[in-house]
Amino acid sequence: ISKTVSTYWWLILLVLLAVLSFRSEMALADVSYFPIPTVSSTRNDGNDAGMIMPTLITTPEGELRYIVAPMFIVNSIVGTRGVLNVFRYEPGGRELRFIGSFTERIERKVVLSYTDPAFSHGRYALSMGASFFKNATSRFFGISQQTVLGDETNYTAREARAYWKLGVYLNEVTQIAVGQRYREVRIQRGGTDLPYTMDRFGQVDGAQGSVIFGHRVTFHYDTRDNLVTPTTGTQVTAYAELNQNLRNGDEPLFYRYGLEFKKMIPNATKEMIFVIRGDFQATFGSQVPFFERSSLGGQNSLRGYGVDRFIDDHLVAISIEERIHLLRTKITNVAVEFEVAPFVDMGKVFNTFRKRQFHDYEITPGIGFRSIVRPNVVGRLDYGFSREGGAVFAGLDFPF
Repeated sequence: ISKTVSTYWWLILLVLLAVLSFRSEMALADVSYFPIPTVSSTRNDGNDAGMIMPTLITTPEGELRYIVAPMFIVNSIVGTRGVLNVFRYEPGGRELRFIGSFTERIERKVVLSYTDPAFSHGRYALSMGASFFKNATSRFFGISQQTVLGDETNYTAREARAYWKLGVYLNEVTQIAVGQRYREVRIQRGGTDLPYTMDRFGQVDGAQGSVIFGHRVTFHYDTRDNLVTPTTGTQVTAYAELNQNLRNGDEPLFYRYGLEFKKMIPNATKEMIFVIRGDFQATFGSQVPFFERSSLGGQNSLRGYGVDRFIDDHLVAISIEERIHLLRTKITNVAVEFEVAPFVDMGKVFNTFRKRQFHDYEITPGIGFRSIVRPNVVGRLDYGFSREGGAVFAGLDFPF
């Protein structure tokens, strides 16, 4: 009981600090409120029903400065959930985010992040953040592309994370960045009726938990016209990462390499934007925890499957979607755009480069619906279809 009480007081303190941080600005700003009912259903997380009450705080010129969005949700697996989202937007693309949630059964979440793409008068790009959460609906099917639905197990991922990243601009579109990350994972009993992962896969690497300390070097090439709501341009990201598993004295080191390509091709009016994304990841090392390997499935890849449906050492993924403008209107002094986005995702995970690289790809077609407040905010709802049924995902950014 004492832990629960202390958690409530901590969240209340964070709420008060968030309120005080923008109270003085509200006197000169336009404040808009509107309730939004929410209903959703996802492959892993069950069914949600509830209400969101966003508060939009804008300057007199109509520029968005804050979104404060409390939520009350009833979930079919973990029960009643209260959530507070606070987003602050500043000129130059600077953004501060806080998310706190407390759920009736098992789940908790606190996330704090800060991004400044023009740090120190535009010479650097800075991002940092930390989070703690318990996800009671995590899934594990085993390692490989050939796992079947009957292999499905459930666990609670109890995680603490922290990261920082500092990039140096070589020119307007090229950046070299260095960063580190910390990830502590504990595997606990899940919140569903599925078999417990530890009972079926107790010998898999990572089942006993891990503490990961990672070091990454990243190359960025980015000609997009906006970081959050782009309409044209190309982005290429390549990275190399050295990771240490601090709980594994025998084989503590493993390596990850990645290459991602994104291209946006608009028509003359930018009311239709064709987007293609390619992603390649490779992980090398012995005794790599299963949650640190390459995975497909979820809101950003193979959207017809649940999160982490396929896991193995390496992955290749390709996605295309057509973002079609439907409507532009004003809602309580805020300009909002709506679009629809049919898409196709395809990809595979594998553990060797020696055979069948052009076979056994999973394909998931689907359709997405987006609401956009340029230049800072994207809300989306995507439905993907797969041979195991389908999945619905909601989020606050583009999938790629």
